[in-house]
Amino acid sequence: MKTLVICEKDMAARRIAYILSNGKVSNARLNGIPYYTFNDGEWKVIGLRGHIIKLDYPREYNRWNGIAPLKLVDIEPVKKISNRNIADAIKKLAEGADRVIVATDYDREGELIGVEGLEILDKGLKKIDIGRAKFSSLIPHEISRAFGNLSDVDYNLAQSAEARQIIDLAWGAALTRFISLASNQLGKDFLSVGRVQTPTLALIVKREKEIQDFVPTPYWKIMADMVSEEGKFSAVHAHGKFLEKEKADEIYNKVKDAKKGIVTFYERKRKEEYPPSPFDTTTLLREASRLGFTAASAMKIAESLYMRGLISYPRTDNTVYPPGLQIKTIVGKLADVFPKEAKQVMENGRASPTKGKKISQDHPPIHPVDVAAKEKLDSREWKIYELVVRRFLATLAKNAVAEVSKAEIDVKGEKFVAEGYETIEKNWKDIYTYIKTKEQPLRLREGEEVDIEAMKKIKKETKPPDRYSQGTLLAEMEKNNLGTKSTRHEIIEKLYYRNYIKGKRIVPTPAGIAVTEALERSAERITKPDMTAELEKEMNEIAEGRKTLEEVVNDSRRLLREAIELLEKRKEEVGRVIKDAMFKQNFAGKCPKCGGDLVIMKSRKGKRFIGCSNFPKCSNSYPLPQRGSVIFEGEYCQYCGAPIMTVIYKRKWKKCVNPECPSNKEKK
Repeated sequence: MKTLVICEKDMAARRIAYILSNGKVSNARLNGIPYYTFNDGEWKVIGLRGHIIKLDYPREYNRWNGIAPLKLVDIEPVKKISNRNIADAIKKLAEGADRVIVATDYDREGELIGVEGLEILDKGLKKIDIGRAKFSSLIPHEISRAFGNLSDVDYNLAQSAEARQIIDLAWGAALTRFISLASNQLGKDFLSVGRVQTPTLALIVKREKEIQDFVPTPYWKIMADMVSEEGKFSAVHAHGKFLEKEKADEIYNKVKDAKKGIVTFYERKRKEEYPPSPFDTTTLLREASRLGFTAASAMKIAESLYMRGLISYPRTDNTVYPPGLQIKTIVGKLADVFPKEAKQVMENGRASPTKGKKISQDHPPIHPVDVAAKEKLDSREWKIYELVVRRFLATLAKNAVAEVSKAEIDVKGEKFVAEGYETIEKNWKDIYTYIKTKEQPLRLREGEEVDIEAMKKIKKETKPPDRYSQGTLLAEMEKNNLGTKSTRHEIIEKLYYRNYIKGKRIVPTPAGIAVTEALERSAERITKPDMTAELEKEMNEIAEGRKTLEEVVNDSRRLLREAIELLEKRKEEVGRVIKDAMFKQNFAGKCPKCGGDLVIMKSRKGKRFIGCSNFPKCSNSYPLPQRGSVIFEGEYCQYCGAPIMTVIYKRKWKKCVNPECPSNKEKK
C-alpha cells in the first residue's frame, strides 16, 4: 500500500521514517523540500514547517488609514498558502498514494496543521484512505504502536484551533489598528493589542500599581540568640510582630539584660515530605525560569529534546502518569547516566508514583523517554534534560523525612519561641536537588536552662507583593485561564518584544501602562481575564463537539464590536494618554549641543538611534545597541554631557552613548 505520512516538522519526519524503516531509509528532495522514502518507495514521509496555511484579511483591508477598525470585526478572513514549495511537494508525493497518515503533534495546533495538509490535497483525497497516528514521544515503541493502531483525524479538535486563529486575528487586527491610529504609532512602531496579551499585561500593570501604592507599615520583633548544651539557636518573642513601638520598648526593656532562660515546653515530631508531582507544561517552564531560562527558550529546548526522542511531548496539562507507561524500562535506561539516582529508585522507591491534580487523556506528564549523552547536548539543553530526568525520578522516590521541633522559653516572665528543622532521610531531595532547605537543629529538654548571648529589638517594615517572574506569571495565567499550555510562553515573549514589559522581575514600561490604562478607562472588560477565559471555554466546547466554530466566532465578534464602539467614543483621550507615555518611554535626556529633547527613534531601515527633537536645526545623534531594552534613568556623562543609557540584554550595564567620548575610548 503506497503511503504518504505528513509530519509537523522535518526533524520529526526524519526520525519517524528512520524508526518505521528500521534505519533503511533514503533521503530525497522535491522543490527543495526534504522527504524520506523506504520499502522501495512504498512509504514517503514529509515534514511541514508548522502551519502552511495562514489566515489573513483580503488585501483591500490592509490599508490602515482607509479601513476603520470596526469594519474588520465581521470580515471573513481568507486562507493563504504560506509555503508554496511545501504545498506542491505534498501534492506531488500524494500522486498514486492509497493512504495518507497524519503524524503531526497530537494537540489542537497539531491537528489543525495536519488538516491543513489534507486541505492542500483537496480533491485527490476522495479516493485515499486517511489515518491518524497519535503518539506522545518519538521512540520506536511509541511510534510502532501509533502506526499499528491508526485512528481518525479529529476535525472538531482542528476546528477549535481554527476558531482561535479567526478570533485572535480579529481581536489583534481591530484593536491594534485602533490603538495605533489613535496614538499615531504607525509603521514599524505600531502598538499591538491582543485577546490574551491585553489581560496578561493588565495583570502585570495591576501588580506594579500595588507595589507603587504600597505603604509600608513598621513593626518590631524581639529576638534572642541563645545557647544550650547542644548548640546555638535563635528565639523570637511569642507576640511576633509588635505594631506599637511603645509595647515593644516595654517588653524589650524588661528582658534586655536577661542572661538565662528556662525551657517550659519542648516538642519534636517526625514529618514526611512528599515528592513533587510530575511535570506539566506550566510547572516545567516555571522550574526552568528558576534556573535562568525564559519561558520561550525553555520551551524551544524542550521541543528540540522531544524531536530527538529524549523526552515526551512537552505540551500537556496532565500530571498523572498513565497506567501503561513503561516506568521501569525508562529508569533502567537512565541508570547509564544517573546511576546513583536510578539505583535509589529501583532499590528503595515508592510503591506508586506521585500524582498531581490535573489529568488529561491526550499526553502523559513530561518525562524522559530515552537516555541522552551529555557530550551530545549543549549546556542549556543538558540543564533542561537533567531537570526533566530529576523530576521524573523524584516522583518515583520515597518521601523525605524531617524532624521538626518547637520550644517555648521563659525569659523573665516573657515567652519566646524557637523552631528547628532537621532532615533525617533526604530520599527524593537527594534526586531533585533544586530545592534547598535550611537546616536548624534544635534539641532541648523541658526544664533546661539556656544562656542568652544577645537580646535584640529589630525594626522591620511590611513588604509589597513581589513582581512576577516569568515562572510565576505563567502560573497566574494558568490560574486565570489566559491562553493555553501551548501559547502562554509566546504571549510573554511578545510582551517583551513589543517593549511593554522589561526585566527578569517583570516591570511594565510606560507604554505598557498607558495602553492598559487607556483600555481600562474605555473598554475595561477586554483587560479582564474572565472574558478571555469564557472564550477559551467555548473553544474547548468546539473540540468536544458541543459547539460549532461559527457559534463561538460570532460570540467573539459581538464582544469585540462592543469593545471597539466603546473605545471610539474616547478615541482622542486614548490617543493622548498613549502619546504622552510613548514620549516618556522614548525620552533620552537633553541634547548637550542645543538643549532640545533627545528621543529614541528608528531609521528607515528599522535601526534605532538617539536623535534630537530640534532636527534639522540640530543634527546631533547617537547610535544605540540594536538588541535588548535601552532606558534613560536621568544620568549624564561627566566627560561629554551625553546621556548614559541602561542596556538590558542577557545582562544589565550602563554606557555613555557618545562613541567619541573619552570614557568609551579608554574602555576600548
